[in-house]
Amino acid sequence: MTAPLRVLLVDDQALVRGALAALLETEPDLTVVAQAASGDEVADVVEAHDVDVALLDIEMPGVDGLEALRRIRDRGLDCAVLMVTTFGRPGYLERALAAGARGFVVKDTPAEQLADAVRAVARGERVVDPSLAVDTLAAGPSPLTPREVDVLREALTGASVRAIAGRLPSHDVGHVALPGTARRCASRAARRWAAGTPRAPHACSRPRPRPSRRPAARPAASRCSSAC
Repeated sequence: MTAPLRVLLVDDQALVRGALAALLETEPDLTVVAQAASGDEVADVVEAHDVDVALLDIEMPGVDGLEALRRIRDRGLDCAVLMVTTFGRPGYLERALAAGARGFVVKDTPAEQLADAVRAVARGERVVDPSLAVDTLAAGPSPLTPREVDVLREALTGASVRAIAGRLPSHDVGHVALPGTARRCASRAARRWAAGTPRAPHACSRPRPRPSRRPAARPAASRCSSAC
């Protein structure tokens, strides 16, 4: 008979940990061997209890779930990590998977599906909440620079180009945002958003040199001689 999977629960809310433990303990092939309220000692607990699957919350005091995940991976521990969180945001999903998580589900996942997710990641499979996966694919990487995002955000208020230029903080010491800069940023942003082209770094950080409006110097008037 195969030994039950050894599970670690990490969540800063005792009520949530207790509920998850109660749900998982009803499964004959799963056993909760340890619990923790933060990510500070997660790697040590995983090693000490020979944990097969760690269920980590993301936002916790002290060391959060993502950093705890990195510490598990940095130590080379053979433990599958399933992120179980209230914060089902595409950015969190991308960072968790990049850090080595095998799964990402939200806390309102039905008990049976959560147990199946634990088994799946223990087998080396990938498990991601379907709705969150769709949101992440729909969001995609932004083709805009931070400066262009600022310009578009101001444009949504109905402000004029000159007003936007006055509101934007300077990205480079020694110059202020100019109407021409804001107009170019908005134009670039619209083109990139439509085309999805990669952004060039600092594309809107520096304004183009402004043509001088100072009139050309006139030759000094000749002084009249006493004969004038």
